[in-house]
Amino acid sequence: MFARSLTLEALLAHSNQHLKDFAKRYALQRVPGSDLELQIIDRDMADDVRSVHSLSGGESFLVSLALALGLASLSSNKTQVESLFIDEGFGSLHPETLDIAIASLDTLQALGRKVGVISHVPILVERIGAKVVIEKLGGGRSSVMVVGGY
Repeated sequence: MFARSLTLEALLAHSNQHLKDFAKRYALQRVPGSDLELQIIDRDMADDVRSVHSLSGGESFLVSLALALGLASLSSNKTQVESLFIDEGFGSLHPETLDIAIASLDTLQALGRKVGVISHVPILVERIGAKVVIEKLGGGRSSVMVVGGY
């Protein structure tokens, strides 16, 4: 129990560092008296503490991304994890939140991370410069094309 608690504290420290890079409004913390339950501190609302279940889809995306990056940081004692693939269902995000999500991915790229996004959302297809496009040809065959570049 003690080791799990220390690991969660380290994960939260890494995750909050990443969250600060692309969503300064939020911070994660443990629910007092709980082993693994998390809550959000909303800095834009005078440090109001709220349930993670109160987050919108876009906010959940940003927090989930921060946790994934925190986990990558935590697991990479000697090895830097520089790549991340996201298949997150961008189609369900509302346009303003989608802009925030894309901006956060741009921030990750600027920080030196390689981010792969699996999506059919037209705005992502337009805004992402380098793409690997896979097209079904039929008969169990596909064509793979690299479009754009860095």
